[in-house]
Amino acid sequence: MTFDHFSFDLRINAGIKSCGFTVPTPIQTLAIPEVLKGRDVMGLAQTGTGKTAAFALPILQRLLDSRATGQGPIRCLVLAPTRELALQIQETFDVFGRQAGIRSSCVFGGVGFNPQINAARKATVVVACPGRLVALLQQGDIRLDHVDTLVLDEADRMLDMGFMPDLKRILSRLPAKRQNLLFSATMPADIRKLADTILVDPARVQVSNTVPVESVTQTFYPVADHLKGGLLEALLGSMERESVLVFTRTKHRAKNLAKRLGLRGMSATFLQGNMSQNQRQRALDGFRCGDFEIMVATDIAARGIDCDRISHVINFDAPDTAEAYTHRIGRTGRAGRTGEALSLITREDHLVVRDIERVLRRSVDQRTVEGFDYDQPFKAQPGGGGGGGSRDRGRSQGRAAVPASQNRRPQRSRRSSARAS
Repeated sequence: MTFDHFSFDLRINAGIKSCGFTVPTPIQTLAIPEVLKGRDVMGLAQTGTGKTAAFALPILQRLLDSRATGQGPIRCLVLAPTRELALQIQETFDVFGRQAGIRSSCVFGGVGFNPQINAARKATVVVACPGRLVALLQQGDIRLDHVDTLVLDEADRMLDMGFMPDLKRILSRLPAKRQNLLFSATMPADIRKLADTILVDPARVQVSNTVPVESVTQTFYPVADHLKGGLLEALLGSMERESVLVFTRTKHRAKNLAKRLGLRGMSATFLQGNMSQNQRQRALDGFRCGDFEIMVATDIAARGIDCDRISHVINFDAPDTAEAYTHRIGRTGRAGRTGEALSLITREDHLVVRDIERVLRRSVDQRTVEGFDYDQPFKAQPGGGGGGGSRDRGRSQGRAAVPASQNRRPQRSRRSSARAS
């Protein structure tokens, strides 16, 4: 099947071809026909599966079919949890809708109000982060009276970030009769409750929402927490790479780790929630264009990073859940390419290791790095950015090992050396 199957307007097809798209992804194949019919849709798909185009393309077609004007009022509202994701979605609408004359705009915090207000008043599609949109609604700067399509993207992350009160305020300002599209990578109880509240007889489409893509090779590296910084340097120094995305648990560690790598002569930047919008955009643009080979980021900050050049994802800190692990490593192996996911695992991570392997339905290969000294004693690092966090320093003085319940291989094979990549 090709995109010609959907009989999109020629102007939309021109946008598709300008992106080099020819064959729809599985989520696009399933979702596009349902959205074109005007049905509510409940979509489950992990990051990197093409779900943005799965709703953007049919929404643009329906706007053209209804003879929507190029300049307002707002007919489609897309809600996203982070600035980066919102900008990415808005860019997708812009590329696909440019030749059709359908304007889109983006609303998010951290920048001035007036430019966003002016742009939103001229747009047919608005992509927004809930907090800033609520502020504009309360001030009377934006009206949603004509919205006939609502999209909640990364709905699970929006609830994780505490946006439910804002979502309720926004929903109360929307017309009762509208098309609703909800996309989420996971389906916990609170997402089911939200879906039951806003969706009417939805079409359900699901594509590999828990299992990572097969094009990603996964490896665990057991290590003591205080040796993580040195092991990361050893891994980076031995691998052939394009762009590397490194995940940390905290904002402080992301910043300090990027600085440490920079002092070692590596081109590294960081992304975390305390940065201004201009700082975040400079870091993202530099990473995407190759000025920085390495980006160190927290989970929330990394939502919305879309870079096909990412060859490796490294979990410097293990994620809290198996679902978060899936989101992280889905940043590589995109657009038909292969990728590698490396995770530095301590004793304290044994529960999430168990959960990850349960989701994968297999054990993950465990390796060590040849020549790396795993028996180094703990030494305090200047500025606290050299290795592990303080929560592990009193407990992780030796080399980390996965608990006995995880010890599937003989000890010799688990401690044998292997190449880093």
